Amino acid sequence: MKKRLLIGRIERVDFPEFNLQNIEAKVDSGAYTSSIHCSDILDDGENLHFKLLDPEHPQYSKVIFKTNDYFTKIVKSSNGIKESRYTIRSKIKMFNKVYTIALTLTERKDMKYPILLGRKFLNKKFIIDTNQKYLQKQKIIIKLENEPSNPLKKS
Repeated sequence: MKKRLLIGRIERVDFPEFNLQNIEAKVDSGAYTSSIHCSDILDDGENLHFKLLDPEHPQYSKVIFKTNDYFTKIVKSSNGIKESRYTIRSKIKMFNKVYTIALTLTERKDMKYPILLGRKFLNKKFIIDTNQKYLQKQKIIIKLENEPSNPLKKS
């Protein structure tokens, strides 16, 4: 029997590697990739350097993060334009469990939420209740007899 956690359209998440706790994230099954707001991206050929969040955000720290675990990928943004984005691997904590997540680094300062959780991360872990927010406090587990089938997938 498969189990899925029920999450709302907005959840609070932690990024232990970045010392970020209780950050609001938008759950978006329409987006394939997950993203995090960042600025001042610099690729020196060996490492990627970047700052997370906006100076207006209460958890903004001015810290320049550095990773050598990154790559670029083409992403179609919400306005339909394809762009190349840096992607990093990190850890995200939800429901007291730590998951690995791929995050594209992008400018989201005009967006309400600095984190977007896309379906690549959400798939086979969560069921989304779009009428609810902050369901982590309740930790509702849905038990599925069988894996939901995709009627559009070719056999």
